Amino acid sequence: MPGRKRASARDEIAASGKRPYQVEALAKGLRVLGLFSERRPALSLSEIAAETGIPMPTAFRMAATLVTEGFLEQLADGGYRPAAKVLTLGFAALRGLDPVQLADGPLHRLAGELDQTVNLGTLSDDQVLYLIRIRNNDLISANIQVGSRLPAVHSSIGKMLLSDLNGTELDRLLTETSFLGQAGPNAFRTREELDVALAEIRNRGWAMQDEEFAYGLRSVAAPIRDASGKVVAAANVAVPAREFPTRRLRQELLPRLLATCAEISVLLGSR
Repeated sequence: MPGRKRASARDEIAASGKRPYQVEALAKGLRVLGLFSERRPALSLSEIAAETGIPMPTAFRMAATLVTEGFLEQLADGGYRPAAKVLTLGFAALRGLDPVQLADGPLHRLAGELDQTVNLGTLSDDQVLYLIRIRNNDLISANIQVGSRLPAVHSSIGKMLLSDLNGTELDRLLTETSFLGQAGPNAFRTREELDVALAEIRNRGWAMQDEEFAYGLRSVAAPIRDASGKVVAAANVAVPAREFPTRRLRQELLPRLLATCAEISVLLGSR
């Protein structure tokens, strides 16, 4: 009609509710990835479709594409969870975050999967300073909180961290009093005993505490490394000894712990 102004392409896009230059398929894929969280580490295909409003056939193709590209992995029950490649998104920004912030999500996910207590700690002189504690089981003998300090020589986290030090560093750090304090029936009482254990830990890449800190308590620890390869922290899974013989601890819990610590190390820039 005369005098009526023709609508621009921008006006038409605005009227349709779409943003300029938006790639809808990409937007849908990002919405799928955004569904996962600490509380929802895995989702079924129907949950993905319902949450995003995407039809089931489209949701299936979207999830299959993300699996192929390495951003999702499909579980045995048919569900999906984020895969390792998701960790590369925003990698440069992640490297600037505090290690505790980076470890929090993966360790909460691990604790949920294993239904066991998970801890993160670092060295503070000859003690372990606990930075994260996610308590899932009844460890009566271990009254530990975030901020607690325990003898490094009696804990799996401590031995893991000590194993990354050279002889000179250990000489400077450890004294006779390092072996005193709270300890269990199997605790190391001399530097000679500890040195043998640390050599084994260096060779195999993980540490175990077998009723060394307290009677009835076992744990296994793995290293967290920064971009230089240095062990800057360690995480462990702590369990009641009566329920977890050392063999079960190694076979059932250690592989998941090692994978989680490797994931956190990648976030810190480790290769």
